[in-house]
Amino acid sequence: MTGHEEKFAGGVAVITGAGAGIGSGFARRAGELGMYVVVTDINAAAAEAVAQDIRDKGGKAEAMVVDVSKPAELDRLAEEVFAKHGSVRLLINNAGIETIGYTWEIPAERWEATLNINIHGIIHGVRAFVPKMLATGEECWIANLASIGAFGMMPTQTAYMLTKHAVQSFSECLFLEMQLKQAPIHVSSVIPGMIKTSIFDAGAGQGEPAAAAGHRKAMHDMMAAYGMDLAEGSRVMMEQIAANKFWVSSQPEMTEQSLAARVRFFQEQADPQVAEQARHLLEH
Repeated sequence: MTGHEEKFAGGVAVITGAGAGIGSGFARRAGELGMYVVVTDINAAAAEAVAQDIRDKGGKAEAMVVDVSKPAELDRLAEEVFAKHGSVRLLINNAGIETIGYTWEIPAERWEATLNINIHGIIHGVRAFVPKMLATGEECWIANLASIGAFGMMPTQTAYMLTKHAVQSFSECLFLEMQLKQAPIHVSSVIPGMIKTSIFDAGAGQGEPAAAAGHRKAMHDMMAAYGMDLAEGSRVMMEQIAANKFWVSSQPEMTEQSLAARVRFFQEQADPQVAEQARHLLEH
């Protein structure tokens, strides 16, 4: 545990979408640091498995079923957690899905799910929790999951990319609102690069166009071969959140490269182009 992480050696952590992927990594790390972890997920069994793993290792955790695509579910989550614990030290709005396919081929239901989970889940997580956080007057932290994709462009990953651009913008403005309010709430935009998770597993693409399967498999294989270990990525990012950093990256050099490319794109006002390293994925 670092000096920064000592701030998380207690208190309550609420993490959405924590039954798998980066959310589960954050949940386990919060448990290791000594936090009481509220593991939420739409999948009850997955949430309980992560909570049990934390308890088996000596930590404290409980599982709750939450569908972040429904604002009322996030209101309920905030009400129940504050009624039981009185405060929340760390809120990680993590729940998200990847959607692949040409924009006009993605069914309306999958479009709505992607927007509601990836964008509205974060917006309404903040809306439900912040008034109660402010009322306690305690120092606390909010981390919203953006992505390295928040600074890029990729055909057939449009649905996911646009949601992450939106989360980045939302977090920037939220950070300023906390400054304007002089609130003791630290805001972070979490920018995972390539981390080994299940986000590109075939089963996660339910409702996508059939043609998306090849791209999803190529991304899955690349992540499995070159991705950062989930536990290590979660540790690195949690330390940055605890250090009150707005920019939280699993692989800072990847973030810097993406930002530099984005700046050049704006400065040159160039036509959008597929990055050379991404072209291989689109050809398979």
